[in-house]
Amino acid sequence: MNVDLHCHTNVSDGALTPMALIDLAIEREIDMLSITDHDTLAAYQAIEDTPANLHIIPGIEFSSQWRKSGVHIVGLNLDIASDAILQGVTQQSKARSERGEKIAEKLQRLGFDNCLEGAKSYTAGGEVGRPHFAQHLVAIGAVTNIAQAFKKYLGAGKAGDIKEQWADIPTVVDWIKESGGVAVLAHPLKYKITRTKLVALLEDFTEAGGEGMEVISGLQVPSVTKDLATLCNKSGLLASCGSDFHSSGQPWAALGKVAQLPDSCKPVWQRWR
Repeated sequence: MNVDLHCHTNVSDGALTPMALIDLAIEREIDMLSITDHDTLAAYQAIEDTPANLHIIPGIEFSSQWRKSGVHIVGLNLDIASDAILQGVTQQSKARSERGEKIAEKLQRLGFDNCLEGAKSYTAGGEVGRPHFAQHLVAIGAVTNIAQAFKKYLGAGKAGDIKEQWADIPTVVDWIKESGGVAVLAHPLKYKITRTKLVALLEDFTEAGGEGMEVISGLQVPSVTKDLATLCNKSGLLASCGSDFHSSGQPWAALGKVAQLPDSCKPVWQRWR
């Protein structure tokens, strides 16, 4: 099967509308797809009829905090109308709004005015995230590209790196589980923590009721996939995979261009098939 269980639309920080992403999924002959926008389920309200051969798995990507690190937890196969998940979305939306105000305040101290309004202009009415602030900084000439915006102002340890408002891992996992979903630790290598801390993160995640981890996130070399598969199995977790697609023209995160999970892994979709 062609499976992609992690991608984004313009409801959060992606470039395509939900239906445009669905059209691309059909073009790429994806069999199973989950739209996992950041802290919102709004994309699912915009999806119309889809072909029977495209299995849509309702999903979301929640921001969370572990110790002093920001981490992301994907919820898959959710009941998107459940009280638990709606409570989580409401709480995260409030936190994201407060975070946006704090980022704007810090950028104002650096001499950049009206950044929140500028960031909101790139959201298509959805939640504000750091990529939207980055787009605004590019537009006003503060930086030359998105990568520079993160390097100078928005990345780890910079003015815009604000994460203390997110719900902790047990809370996020509870939202997902109470909605009938499976909690999956997203892109474990993107947190830039030591191996010892990653093992500790997985232990805490599993203890909180987390059930899966992304063994494949976008374009990976086989040795990385093999290592993450081993770590996944040792942790007793189900394996997930996704492109983390945001926009076209990014070959490292191309929708539907995700390698097959190693045979040693137990795929997360076994939970609902």
